[in-house]
Amino acid sequence: MVSARPAVQALPAYKPGRNPADLARELGVDRAVKLASNEVPFPPLPAVVQALSATAAETYRYPDNGAAVLTAALAGHYGVDPAQVVPGCGAVMLCQQLAQSFNDPGTAIAFAWRSFEMYPLLAQVAGARSLQVPLVPSVPGGSPDTHDLDALAAVVDDDTRLVFVCNPNNPTGTAVRRAALERFLDRVPDSVLVVLDEAYREFVTDPDVPDGLELMRGRPNVAVLRTFSKAWGLAGLRVGYLVAEDPSVADAVRRTHVPFSVSSLAQAAAVAALQSADEVARRVAAVVAERDRLTAVLRGRGLEVPDSQANFVWLPLGEQAAAVATALEGRGVITRPFAGEGIRVTVGTPEEDDVFLAALDEVTLGASGTAGDGVRTGTPVG
Repeated sequence: MVSARPAVQALPAYKPGRNPADLARELGVDRAVKLASNEVPFPPLPAVVQALSATAAETYRYPDNGAAVLTAALAGHYGVDPAQVVPGCGAVMLCQQLAQSFNDPGTAIAFAWRSFEMYPLLAQVAGARSLQVPLVPSVPGGSPDTHDLDALAAVVDDDTRLVFVCNPNNPTGTAVRRAALERFLDRVPDSVLVVLDEAYREFVTDPDVPDGLELMRGRPNVAVLRTFSKAWGLAGLRVGYLVAEDPSVADAVRRTHVPFSVSSLAQAAAVAALQSADEVARRVAAVVAERDRLTAVLRGRGLEVPDSQANFVWLPLGEQAAAVATALEGRGVITRPFAGEGIRVTVGTPEEDDVFLAALDEVTLGASGTAGDGVRTGTPVG
């Protein structure tokens, strides 16, 4: 009998957010709202649609394996050398390539927890140890929601090859500030690659949250991950990129890529998106404004929502998280629960968010039996 590696057999299956059309049919309603996957609530950029149409006639050919046009566009956009840039089939694939490039079995990958759920899985597949450092409260007396960079630096040992810093952090939305991150980077040994995972960088509004590409300069052991799946609206095309200060780091990651993994459509769409940066900025501003409104409304209902620098908000509901998410889904609203910890809610359109808020109020009303109570941390959900 052929058996997979034990590490692979032990991997949990990835559970994507539910399809809203399927949920609507199941509930017998006209529409369900999906606020689970951190997509932006806008249609594709007009330039992207045009690029896809123009490129569709070439899809019988293999794409450019080196994504040369996209690489050059990214290098020009960020003012770096093309040798420092590696496009990939989404930032997740680039995370996997990083583990393949730098981790032998028995080495280690360090990261905060909870953070991006792929980090421990990447370590498991690579046969590496996971050095998980618990989050700490971003405000005194609050729930754990942000990186403890001092503890993360302290856990790095002689076997550590990679450190991931998710900034803003997924799923809590919090971000570490410049001084703390600079101190951290100065403490990490030069032999350890620090990867600043900035999938949500475009949504950052706090001027004290540093641009990783700026911090990277002059630090050969730092690389930055970003994606077109979020702010740029290309989640369905799977294209991300890594920028490394040291071209040899980029070269190593490039060597582990799956040939032709960035499709011709994805490459053309990403180039077109970069040329639409002004429109993307307007869309991001709309998301940020709605994020701020949603945060204020939730806090007005008594929830301890941390400041988010991403396109989602975090509800630290603890042991109630799974029950609340299930109750919301029963009312046609799909969110992303993390059992025992909280619920991540993507910022949607104002209309979608109002549907979510109304559903949340119904969940609370059913539990407390008192109209107008709002949502309170600690309120049991039936």
